[in-house]
Amino acid sequence: MFQSFKVSKFQHFIVLFFCLLALANCKIKYSFTGASISPDIKTVSIQYFPNYAPIVQPTLSQVFTEKMKDKFASQTNLSLVKSNGDLSFEGSITGYSTQPIAIQGNETAAMNRLTITVNVKFTNAKNEKQNFEKPFSFYSDYSSTKSLASVESGLIKDITDRLVDDIFNASVSNW
Repeated sequence: MFQSFKVSKFQHFIVLFFCLLALANCKIKYSFTGASISPDIKTVSIQYFPNYAPIVQPTLSQVFTEKMKDKFASQTNLSLVKSNGDLSFEGSITGYSTQPIAIQGNETAAMNRLTITVNVKFTNAKNEKQNFEKPFSFYSDYSSTKSLASVESGLIKDITDRLVDDIFNASVSNW
């Protein structure tokens, strides 16, 4: 009923060639990071994010700005430029607060929460439909038996990592 069908190496080569040709003609570049960036986008500019939060943590602006630059440098092929990039990020840190959570029966907190909020203005010079300006916020909890000063640097690292991931995904992942 069914005949045996042998595929030659040449036929394998032809199929593979056409598959690769089809992929090469895609208009959007995809990467293993989830970024989908149009091939006409070559540069990104990330401005310094000043800290305008009511409570100012002295190193937060520098840490956040550098993490943004590192993310785009390591996860995309875009060149980092000082200003007027095809993709452009600017904004400010607008919130830095700690508050008690998980109140126990004796009205003391078992946990505290550090929250950081960043307002981001994203501009895509090649596709204005993707532009946005919005806040991004993330938090991390820590035990109330520890002082903020003793856990602050670790919390800032975790929170800024998440904020940068969220901003990256909102701007170039197009999910």
